[in-house]
Amino acid sequence: MAAITPSAGGSLNSTPAPVKQTLSSNYLSFTGGSNDWSQQYLPDLYEQEVEVFGNRSVASFLRMVGAEMPMTSDQVVWSEQGRLHLHYKGASVTDAGVITIANSGTHAVRVGQTIVLSDNQATPTVIKAYVSVIAGDNTTLTVIPYSGGATVGAVTGFDTATDNGSNTCDFFVFGSEFKKGTAGMTNSVQPSFASLTNKPIIIKDKYEVSGSDASQIGWVEVTGEQGQTGYLWYLKAEGDTRQRFEDNLEMAMVEGEFAKATGGVDSLLGTAAADDTAGTEGLFAAITSRGHVTTGIAGSSTTDDLGSFDEILKKFDAQGAIEENMLFINRDVSLAIDDMLAAQNSYGTGGTSYGVFSNSEDMALNLGFSGFRRGSYDFYKTDWKYLNDGSTRGIIENDIRGVIVPAGTSTVYDQILGKNIKRPFLHVRYRASQADDRKMKSWTTGSVGGNFTSDLDAMEVHYLSERCLITQGANNFMLLTS
Repeated sequence: MAAITPSAGGSLNSTPAPVKQTLSSNYLSFTGGSNDWSQQYLPDLYEQEVEVFGNRSVASFLRMVGAEMPMTSDQVVWSEQGRLHLHYKGASVTDAGVITIANSGTHAVRVGQTIVLSDNQATPTVIKAYVSVIAGDNTTLTVIPYSGGATVGAVTGFDTATDNGSNTCDFFVFGSEFKKGTAGMTNSVQPSFASLTNKPIIIKDKYEVSGSDASQIGWVEVTGEQGQTGYLWYLKAEGDTRQRFEDNLEMAMVEGEFAKATGGVDSLLGTAAADDTAGTEGLFAAITSRGHVTTGIAGSSTTDDLGSFDEILKKFDAQGAIEENMLFINRDVSLAIDDMLAAQNSYGTGGTSYGVFSNSEDMALNLGFSGFRRGSYDFYKTDWKYLNDGSTRGIIENDIRGVIVPAGTSTVYDQILGKNIKRPFLHVRYRASQADDRKMKSWTTGSVGGNFTSDLDAMEVHYLSERCLITQGANNFMLLTS
């Protein structure tokens, strides 16, 4: 078939056809004039959006370990139990057996009680002693050792010279002793508790598209972060905005912290004359303040072995000793734990354990561990995408590498309800009432898309949430840092 040549004016003799059919009027020639064969290759349009980052959402942590509950006030107040037994660290002791509580603090020890006292040296000497005198408005007590002599200075090996003033002693009460026919114990010990509080923050975002852009429809086949597929036009960007906002809801609960300095954030968002009126206490801030921070597993200056992990277990022993814990960690720590556990597994060909199918070497080699038990503790390990993702914590090196979260629930006294309640150690409180639910609000304004709320030639989609994270029993959490 001969090509249709350009007309005398140089324009192509071509008229688009309303249907797909080969006609001389819609045949293009590239053999003359300024039209050459390099123009015969029209661009290929890929309808389908390419997923180069996989699932981009990082929100999953709080859905796995927590719950969400409504609240109606500007503040959440709860109390946590104190220690049951009397114990004191960092006190000083003299040769005469006078113990001064650190920082001139008061104590609840009474005359007649018996204590276990350590001189807190590298190789400590530990003695049992009897409390004979309480003085100094309950800031000092005098003790007499059971091991002989009238003062602790008479006890062989007990070092008070270096403890008095510079170093310290530790002690705890283990009982009491009284003569026959004497009066009972003087005074009483009131239980201690910690009253804690957090406040919600308001989180907002918005998506906007003009009326002109909304009328210029372009279809793209997409896959959403929740697994849905299909064709979308300009609202594809709205879907990304919504997903980003939902991720921000979780990240704000993890990263949030109170504004401490007046004249800064407080002056813009809170009360300039007082601290802690802006911001909210997130997970990392709560653990740093009331929990444990360690450079243990995969730390830059530690050995990745069971010895370093056992130090973490000792911390948990001193707290609630919660048996089941979740490890949410980055890739480096995950691999370090795999290597640590694999080193304990010496059976199989060449010391290698094969798979999960009867350890058959004909099956796939499994070099990862999802859980393990050490001592009386069960640990379940999972990678935390938030710490690995290149657009969130993954861009910050040598910082937070993971967190250990206790599983189950805690019993606390809710001062609003006036009773003991069981709550997950981590849970989100959001503002809600019969008039307004602010858990996750979304509404549309403008004059485009069927909404006629203003004369703005655009459609605006607004998002709002008001919430805070409650971290109960933070002493059972541990933050892994570099």
